[in-house]
Amino acid sequence: MMDRKEKKPEWVPKGGGAAFASHVLEGVTKVHSEAAGNTNNLTPSLPPRRRRLKVNDYVQGVLSRNRTILAQTITLIESNQAAHMEMAQEVLKQLLPYTGNSIRVGITGVPGAGKSTLIEALGTMLCEKGKHVAVLAVDPSSTVTGGSILGDKTRMELLSRHPHAFIRPSASGGTLGGVNRKSRETMLICEAAGFDVILVETVGVGQSEVTVRSMVDFFLLVMLTGGGDELQGIKKGVIELADAILVNKADGSNKQRALAAKAEFNRILHYLQPVTEGWFPKAFTCSALTGEGMAEIWEVIQEFQSKTSKSGVFKQRRRKQTINWTYTMVEDYLRSSFFNHPEVNRLIPVIENALGTGEMSATMAAKQLLKTFEEASLKNRDDEGLFR
Repeated sequence: MMDRKEKKPEWVPKGGGAAFASHVLEGVTKVHSEAAGNTNNLTPSLPPRRRRLKVNDYVQGVLSRNRTILAQTITLIESNQAAHMEMAQEVLKQLLPYTGNSIRVGITGVPGAGKSTLIEALGTMLCEKGKHVAVLAVDPSSTVTGGSILGDKTRMELLSRHPHAFIRPSASGGTLGGVNRKSRETMLICEAAGFDVILVETVGVGQSEVTVRSMVDFFLLVMLTGGGDELQGIKKGVIELADAILVNKADGSNKQRALAAKAEFNRILHYLQPVTEGWFPKAFTCSALTGEGMAEIWEVIQEFQSKTSKSGVFKQRRRKQTINWTYTMVEDYLRSSFFNHPEVNRLIPVIENALGTGEMSATMAAKQLLKTFEEASLKNRDDEGLFR
């Protein structure tokens, strides 16, 4: 055995006795090899690689609400690798029959309006009522580095620990509109996993960033007091697309100002055409800090779902959203095909140089690029015998 008296820490004074209980132990010289049953193997074995999941593994994991596989499935959906995209579409195809049984709520508003705190308060209340809540929180990506903080889950510390909740932060990836490019597919995955309430938090929007409206059933706009005059509020933009306006931070000395803002927004909404047939949006107040108003806004969402389901507007909106989603994917594919085409890539430096020297206008440059792409595409198809 090692002589512990000779292995006292260096900070122990000379002659230090048993009062100094700390000792320095020698390092391990032998590594156990469990696989070979050999205790003298000095080379540590590498940890086993994680098993590569197959389509059925993803599908069954999502249906059983396995959180680890659910997160991995969303990562697969968000991947832009060709192999991953092909597998992701097969996973989606098998999960589609289990989707469509949730209420999708988009929550947007100016940065600092308290969206994350509001979602935690609302989501926690719903989980306590027995609901299963999925939160898709989108963070802005840096235009300089392309990185994203993904800090929304940190803000929702209480909700993230609830067994009935699932929070997925994602980067916007430069997509305009306050949402992630794959947010629609992610919602379907969460629906298949049995989450009956899906809350989509945007990055914080202005007047024109309204893409979230095209992917949710109920659109909630979170506002603050002192947001501008009535003319600013009545401008065509995000306000006219809202199914309800919620004035947050209606607590303490700010409560009276919040009530005044609520009355002002109700006057504004009176002059705007409702975005949902048969539904007239109203403004409400709440305090995400105290929880006041959470039950009321949930009742409004439930009333909206009941009314629009009876009138058929609910299903009609979802069908229209699916059609728009299809066309959006076609546009994304065409854009990707254009900029990844080798002939276009060879021509781009020449075009950019001509634009920089003033030899070519922007319109002429665009026409030249499109002409090159069309001619090259037609030639490739002819070479493959598609027009013979």
